[in-house]
Amino acid sequence: MQHKFRQGLSASRRSLAAFDREDIAREQWPLLPALALLTAGWIAMAWPWVLGHVTIPWDAKAQFQPQIQFLAQALARGESPFWNPYAFSGHPQIADPQSMIFSPPYLLLALVNGNPSAWAIDMTTLLAALVGAMALAVWMRDQGWHFAGAVIGGLVFCFGASMSWRMQHTGQVLSLAYWPMAMLAIDRAFDRCSYVCAVVAGVVGAVILIGRDQVALLVLYLLTAYVVCRWLHLTARVASLTETLRFALVGGGVAIVLAAVPLILTAQLAGQSNRPVIDFIGAGRGSLHPALLITAILPQVFGAAGRMEDYWGPPSFAWHDTGLFIAQNMGQIYIGALPVILILVALWRDWLWQREVRFFSVAFIVALLYALGWYTPIFRGLYTVLPGVDLYRRPADATFLMGGLGAILVGYAVHRMFVAPWEKFGEHATMFTVAIVGLAFACALGLALRIDRVGLLPWPLIAAVTAFLVSAMVLTFARSRIALEPWMATAILAAVTAVDLGFNNGPTTSSAMPTTMYDVLEPKSRNATIGFLKSHAVTNETRRDRVELLGLGFHWPNASLPHRLENTLGYNPVRLGAYSQATGAEDTIGLAEQRKLAPLMPSYRSMLVDMLGLRYVAAGQPLEKVDPKLKAGDWTLVAKTDEAWIYENPHALPRVLFVQHALGADFIGLLKTGTWPDGFDPKATVLLEMPMVPVRSGTSTGTGQARIVRYRNTDVSVEVESTGGGYVVLNDLWHPSWFAEIDGQRTELLKANVLFRAVQVPAGKHVVRFKFQPLRGALQALGSRGAL
Repeated sequence: MQHKFRQGLSASRRSLAAFDREDIAREQWPLLPALALLTAGWIAMAWPWVLGHVTIPWDAKAQFQPQIQFLAQALARGESPFWNPYAFSGHPQIADPQSMIFSPPYLLLALVNGNPSAWAIDMTTLLAALVGAMALAVWMRDQGWHFAGAVIGGLVFCFGASMSWRMQHTGQVLSLAYWPMAMLAIDRAFDRCSYVCAVVAGVVGAVILIGRDQVALLVLYLLTAYVVCRWLHLTARVASLTETLRFALVGGGVAIVLAAVPLILTAQLAGQSNRPVIDFIGAGRGSLHPALLITAILPQVFGAAGRMEDYWGPPSFAWHDTGLFIAQNMGQIYIGALPVILILVALWRDWLWQREVRFFSVAFIVALLYALGWYTPIFRGLYTVLPGVDLYRRPADATFLMGGLGAILVGYAVHRMFVAPWEKFGEHATMFTVAIVGLAFACALGLALRIDRVGLLPWPLIAAVTAFLVSAMVLTFARSRIALEPWMATAILAAVTAVDLGFNNGPTTSSAMPTTMYDVLEPKSRNATIGFLKSHAVTNETRRDRVELLGLGFHWPNASLPHRLENTLGYNPVRLGAYSQATGAEDTIGLAEQRKLAPLMPSYRSMLVDMLGLRYVAAGQPLEKVDPKLKAGDWTLVAKTDEAWIYENPHALPRVLFVQHALGADFIGLLKTGTWPDGFDPKATVLLEMPMVPVRSGTSTGTGQARIVRYRNTDVSVEVESTGGGYVVLNDLWHPSWFAEIDGQRTELLKANVLFRAVQVPAGKHVVRFKFQPLRGALQALGSRGAL
């Protein structure tokens, strides 16, 4: 036994000496057992979702699930998903960062399942986090770190901080999950002089770029800094500038080429949208309040896992003087008691400033300062200097990176502990750890006294004390087994970490709700409101009735997508600016008070409502309360369900019209004043934007008619027959990427009646075809002086 112990110590000393990966060959540990242990921990943490007892709520259901269902259904029907007619009267889906069209996991899901369930979508999200954690474990193995660090670091990565508390932000979860994959490919490209790995790194980088959310932006800056540091390190030590630069250029070139089209389309959408940039104050309102740093040690202290009315952290009903606008789950940065202990010990012992991990320590500090937003002067500088930062409204999104970087730091701390088990942490390191944890408890007590919430503290404090005491005791026991039984010690530490994160970062009102709550989003839902609208909304040769889902709950606005109901509103923070200005459309319409009207649409009894073909409104309260201007008979109450009053508009116009006359109009002025030209009748005249191209109006004695012969997401054909010529008016949204043909010949697509499409047609019988061609539109925009 003594000889075996000496062998264990000898092996540990050799591992401790092997810090320079370029100078000393790395010892490779078996990968599969480590990944199996990591997967077991993931299952222990994710089991409520895996078993389907709960589902990921909020944005995961209100925004992302309908988008993924739309993508899957469109592909299953053989249609293009690039234009979405089921929200905001039409939306350029291909340009929307949240459409998931370019997300490999969800695109694959859509290809294999034409109607993916909530469970399938949830599993895709959670499995993406696990795959990211596995990639991080492989990366740590390549660095020569101990397998224990890879396992514990992987668990923290997939369930620490925002990856659990904010798993409803599906796109951002994926953006962070891709980061270790990119870093692994980058390192192997440099270490192995591999162009294949450089290409892989470029492909993963392109996928991150296409994510187009703030976490993706920050990950790209992090990867860029990492590449520069690795490149400079290799250049200084072993390779020529030209030799190493080639790999960076190959990876970067692949990423840019693959991501170019989606980025151009998104830039085009941003320029046309309701929010091309976010000003500093708007961004600052999404800052991480310094008081929320306490949640790194006391995750339950502010009650973030419970009801909104019980939450007392900043901002909240109890703490309302912050100027912030973030949800209660956005400030949760807990990564586990055992990881916190190890990071604090490593910090005191100066482990985190070693060359192997120094980059990530600095990156963690920068991410923290970024997340704090307007509470430090650093964010002001980053907002001003770094391209892309002014496109996003929430610096607190950097908590995703804090969790990921924290996983690397704790992985390294575990590595150092396992390769030198004979080294004691030391009395000073222990005292430092106790002092920091005690300071967090003292701050929590002080804040509770200030806001009169002391009565809410006992349970969070007891839970935190229990977690840290149990972790400290298990850590002491596991360290005694490291030299002789490292896999057992790893399993013990992994079990404690998984139980801790599964409890403290497990199902909450932010991450888990009953699956039945979202039945309305299932294509086969038997909801009475959806059933009425699907059975009564007409789609024929001239009519395509639009609906509006008003004030029915947070997850309702995009319920139109899986049920193929053409909705005038929806849920999306990015919308076409002209449409928002014309209709008053906000980000969402889950609450009735979120319905804002506009000068051009001052009431539900208005010409724009009729031109939109808005036939039915399902409202969570009587429509007269939403719009006091309505008079008896304007809208007819036709049904009442458990959640909605359903009204019909008898004045709604057909989707396609043939008119003979055209007038020029100032559309910008119309949007501001809301005053249509005197005598304007959309059934007889079309308004064209000035300065208008000279056109010939039809004769007053002629006749004509138009009918829809084909209607698909990106391709609409209208047959028109007239004796004197005139205009086909299609009451679908005009967009610069929609183009028109008459009998197969290109013709000008006119912007009509402020928002819609029109084509001038000669006398006779013709087929007018409207086609959505986003690449052609983007190239055309880039070639114009205005776009440049």
